[in-house]
Amino acid sequence: MELSQPGDESRVLVIYTVTPRVKTPGSSLGKSIRYAILEWNPLLDSSNIDISDWIRIATEIELNYSHFDAFVVLHGTDTMGYTASALSFLLEDLGKTILTGAQIPLSQLRNDATDNLMGALSIAGNYIIPECSLYFNHTLFRGNRVTKTSSFDLNAFDSPNFSPLVKVGIDIVVNWNDVIRQTGLRRFRAHKEMSSHVATLRLFPGISGAIIRGFCQSPIRGVVLETFGAGNAPQRRDVLDAMKESCERGVVIVAISQCMKGAVSDDYETGRTLLQAGVVPGIDMTPECALTKLAYLLGKPELSIKEVRDLMGAPLRGELTRVSAAPSGSQDRVHENMDHIQSVLSQFLRLSRPPSHAPQITFTPDPVDAESSKATAPWTWTAAEAASTEAVLYPSLMHLAAGRGDLETLTLCLGSADSVDSTIATPATEVPKYGLMAGGIVNCLDAGSGRSPLHAAALNGHTKAVSLLLQSGALVHLRDTMGHTALYYAARQGHQSTIEVLIQAGASLGGADERFAAFLAREAAHNSDHDALNVWKQCGIDIDIDVASTVSSKTIDTS
Repeated sequence: MELSQPGDESRVLVIYTVTPRVKTPGSSLGKSIRYAILEWNPLLDSSNIDISDWIRIATEIELNYSHFDAFVVLHGTDTMGYTASALSFLLEDLGKTILTGAQIPLSQLRNDATDNLMGALSIAGNYIIPECSLYFNHTLFRGNRVTKTSSFDLNAFDSPNFSPLVKVGIDIVVNWNDVIRQTGLRRFRAHKEMSSHVATLRLFPGISGAIIRGFCQSPIRGVVLETFGAGNAPQRRDVLDAMKESCERGVVIVAISQCMKGAVSDDYETGRTLLQAGVVPGIDMTPECALTKLAYLLGKPELSIKEVRDLMGAPLRGELTRVSAAPSGSQDRVHENMDHIQSVLSQFLRLSRPPSHAPQITFTPDPVDAESSKATAPWTWTAAEAASTEAVLYPSLMHLAAGRGDLETLTLCLGSADSVDSTIATPATEVPKYGLMAGGIVNCLDAGSGRSPLHAAALNGHTKAVSLLLQSGALVHLRDTMGHTALYYAARQGHQSTIEVLIQAGASLGGADERFAAFLAREAAHNSDHDALNVWKQCGIDIDIDVASTVSSKTIDTS
């Protein structure tokens, strides 16, 4: 790779086998993917994987987190749903793509391994989807939503209660509205404890209280109870008493459905009696997800049993469906959009002119003769047309407000994020002037520079704006067309308070950032610029590193 073109590649760690770093050819998406491969010795059959192996994978990712843009874990299909769910919980405050790909062995002449691996690498290297996800048969699923549905089909996995995150066909179509975005100002960490004292119990006609009591004996601390239908169980007194006794002893019992689709509820009397006995509703979690989530929460000694029960019924990583509020039923959507557009245009003028000179903008209908209007229907905007106009204006306003550090306007734009994100559906092959390819208006990209609003705010040292954007789901690891993150630009300008907030949110210098920063640190040392040296040291750059062999002032444009 030429150092003069740092934005042309992404770096991915594939955990499988040891070879030198290699890279893929360039693609229509504008990047080649430089990847390194890490081998486990011995390799595991997926049927033999256990909790210690999940923690080992999480630890490998943590150790290499700052050196790669994404990670791909190659895994056998039998227990891949369990591993994907476990990693989704163990990898806390994740800000980079984690893909678990699986395949028929590459050694066989006819296999789906090549297609699955290349698809996983393509998505990992070109998109920031900060979730633990599973790629299989041209589809990227949320990892904790999948289950294996076939032992012989190439389409072996399904996500019964949640739509795929990405569909790969002629185009790569990302469902950005469903992608989780980190909103907490916390650095990534791998949790390294899970309880092994959890198990799954499937109800069946004729099950007795004695069986349940025996199953829930010590050392069992948590049980995933696979119930009938929408959370129903036998209503015999011995069964219910056994459930209640176990819950009172501190065993956490979580009810899920034996059905592939649907969720447990209290719509039926037979379901309500379980809840009254102390059983926690697991909503629509898969068996794999419920078991690994329970092991994860019980592996946190700081949580009480009550807190574990509360958290089992709450979404932590998008693993269960929130109860949605009823729609507002507004009948005046067009007027609502027009008011929004009017507000947006006023904000544009306010930011581009002194406050005293910013005029107010109002929309007035064209005069229509009253008699003529009886015979003809006057032209009006549809809700879709008004929403589309609004969606075109907001990304431009986001970039302007972020560059100015205007919190009022940023708050206005972010408050309309849901409606704007759902209005614009950009195919992956299109790059509009302000594309939403990075995921939502908070990460809208300027086509010329590839920068997001977070880049603009960091470059100009607007720390409060940076904090607001991060708390609204801005991707801290997003790179522009030059391969730089927001942290790099904040450091270049010496904005120390902004640097502190970005580092708190997990930002780090890697790839093109690290190479350029090392060169600039050496230059600062040569010029005795102690302020600049302190900034780069704050960002984790070792100023003693010898970069002369890899970086030349003739090949790097540091502008």
